[in-house]
Amino acid sequence: MSPVDEALDEYTAITERCGLLDRSERGKLALAGAGAKEFLHGQVSNDIEGLRAGRGCYAALLTPKGKMLGDVRVLDTGEELLLDTERVALQELFNTIRRFGIGYEFELLKRTLECGLFSLLGPGSYAAVGDLSLAHADEHVHRMVEIDGIAARAIRTLDGVDLLYDADLAPALSEALAKQAQPVSEGAAETLRIERGRPRYGLDIDESVIPQEAGLNERAVSFTKGCYVGQETVARLFYRGKPNRLLRGLRLTSPAATRDQLMFENKLVGSLGTVSESPRLGWIALALVRREAPPGSTVTVGEDGASAEVVELPFG
Repeated sequence: MSPVDEALDEYTAITERCGLLDRSERGKLALAGAGAKEFLHGQVSNDIEGLRAGRGCYAALLTPKGKMLGDVRVLDTGEELLLDTERVALQELFNTIRRFGIGYEFELLKRTLECGLFSLLGPGSYAAVGDLSLAHADEHVHRMVEIDGIAARAIRTLDGVDLLYDADLAPALSEALAKQAQPVSEGAAETLRIERGRPRYGLDIDESVIPQEAGLNERAVSFTKGCYVGQETVARLFYRGKPNRLLRGLRLTSPAATRDQLMFENKLVGSLGTVSESPRLGWIALALVRREAPPGSTVTVGEDGASAEVVELPFG
């Protein structure tokens, strides 16, 4: 199979069938104890105290000035809070918990090496884990399932199901899932993520970004919860201001690379984040683009004079 045919086959798997990707490298922690929710509620941007067993949320870890130190998925199991994050943000999350958790009643547990994480992508994901009801569940709903007798926590995602499991069971679980899921590359999953317009910390967003700039307010920020680190800046921008840049999609006329500069009317308006060739849309990318280049604008990419159209997200 040629590289082009292979890419198309993987894309078809994650959009029409069921693709399997190992994401065990993500950073994982757990907080166990009576003070876990109260503590984390004051550290991240979303409502942690409002969670109940079997539910979860996405949140941002911020500086006092509202800039993102990382993002995190938080799952309430009823016994502990499970946290997973991009590996690049794990140390900052760990340091924050250790530094500011003094005086709260909870235990911090490392789970990065102890737990594996498989992502199932596509409409066949729910049958693969034996729980069709997850197809109708909200994002971050999670429950324990058994796949060929192997226990795992099934977590509803935007595009399927994540499985969190004991790392020692990886070979057996991989073999069991292979009966219904096709292994796919990270590149295929990244293409789907770009099409969905979901930024990835460390690639599309970093410590210079405020959540609203990345379009994360609806997903990651509660404006009704109590105080948390960075709240003042986030709330002020939401209620009184307009961000100078926003996360946009780019339809590229030719291949480009992450960090290629974007020029509009002889002004620098941003640089490319993740870039991918979509079998459906051609070359596409995510980028934080200044307001001077609104959707519908044509920008120059890099030094070779290539161009791209700025579009709203998600891609149509």
